[in-house]
Amino acid sequence: MTESPQSFSISEFPEGFRSGYVAIIGAPNVGKSTLLNQYLGQKVAICTPKPQTTRHQIRGVLSGPDFQIVFVDTPGIHESKILANQAMVEAAVRAIEEVDVVLMVVDVAKREPRLEDQIIKLLYRTKKPAVLALNKIDQIKKSELLPMIEAFSKAYAFSAIVPISALKGDGLSELLQEIVKLLPEGPPFYDAETFTDQTERQLAAEIVREKIFLLTGQEIPYATAVTIEDWEEVPEKNLVRIRATVFVERDSQKGIIIGKGGQMLKKIGQLAREELEFLLGRKVYLDLWVKVLRDWRRDPKALKRLGLS
Repeated sequence: MTESPQSFSISEFPEGFRSGYVAIIGAPNVGKSTLLNQYLGQKVAICTPKPQTTRHQIRGVLSGPDFQIVFVDTPGIHESKILANQAMVEAAVRAIEEVDVVLMVVDVAKREPRLEDQIIKLLYRTKKPAVLALNKIDQIKKSELLPMIEAFSKAYAFSAIVPISALKGDGLSELLQEIVKLLPEGPPFYDAETFTDQTERQLAAEIVREKIFLLTGQEIPYATAVTIEDWEEVPEKNLVRIRATVFVERDSQKGIIIGKGGQMLKKIGQLAREELEFLLGRKVYLDLWVKVLRDWRRDPKALKRLGLS
């Protein structure tokens, strides 16, 4: 699907090379992170069926023979009175203001007209070149697609509207071509081998949080935050020792995360460790702790401590 990494460096690149930052925006759970991971051919953004999984701006770098795109995956734009969620939306809005091109993603099988209107208003305000990706087209009838395309073309002057299935890879080549057309000419920002600006520590915290999202229900995933407290490399054993803390808001949530006899925490740790070993290419010893940080989602000081504001 994607081009293999090229041999150019930041100081050496072909004439007519295009490069730029592209914000991937949309309502929660429309497939933004899935799309990013598909383009990069590896996981840099966690994905779950639950909305509001992405909390930070995550950058993924896609390098082709004559272009480099720095994708900025953003939290889903939504309405909330919770301070942590408002910070997530602010991060998405900032991304729109700072990039060269906006890629708006819509879930055609589960429309959110109110949020879509809100995003289009942001596009009008920032006046950024924008491409619309109509995602999950495999989940609707083809006859439903044309009216959507017509309606969106009237709502905003998108440079292109491309039907895709991010999960199946359909339409992604066409979408990429439309994005590259809008990039300004200029040098790459990263060497071609770079695929994300995330550190291994950040990726490890996100992987642990993903497993919590997948294994727990109701409010629990949203009330948790993960920080990496210690990271020790043991080269002679091809091993990394990681100590992480899972923060929750209440004692009852702590009990659920730990589970009966510690079984839930053990399962979270096992799944996270297995994936981290695959991603890092070495053995992982993962030590998880659970602590209560009361009402952290509504506490500005706690959000700053957790790196969420």
